[in-house]
Amino acid sequence: MWDPIGEGCSWYCGGGPKKVTASSFLKTQGDYSYEPSNAHDFNYKTAWVEGVKGYGIGEFLTYEFTRNSPRINQINIANGYVKSKSAYLNNSRVKKLKMYVFGKPYAILHLKDIISEQSFEIDPIGHLQRKSENILDEEDNWEIKFEILEVYQGEKYDDVDNSEIYFDGLEV
Repeated sequence: MWDPIGEGCSWYCGGGPKKVTASSFLKTQGDYSYEPSNAHDFNYKTAWVEGVKGYGIGEFLTYEFTRNSPRINQINIANGYVKSKSAYLNNSRVKKLKMYVFGKPYAILHLKDIISEQSFEIDPIGHLQRKSENILDEEDNWEIKFEILEVYQGEKYDDVDNSEIYFDGLEV
């Protein structure tokens, strides 16, 4: 359906998240897993599904990066469970995501209720001192957190799904 990393070398040649975690996730059901890593596996047939009752307001995904990861200037999101039109419509989707960088509020991303990748251009984030590896070696790992603020209700399920969040950036 989509090719998130494209041909040749992408931003991911220079790094990428070290790990993806979440405040909760739905337990595996049969052959289907809903773990946080599904939101960053470059597979549109999988999804992270939050695991609390109701619409998951306040639940979040956290992406941890190493100190020398290349900076990010674009966030790409495949909102909802995009493996099929029925999966998309039956499950709830994110309407607004609050984005935190280095633990501080950074932006509120307004997502459309469409089965399509959505991209957000941002000012570069990550460790800004790129001229010296010695200075980067003194920095801590850093993270981006995405918190669910508002949702589009699914026709069948309250569960809020997200198929992919991935990045593009600089220094590759």
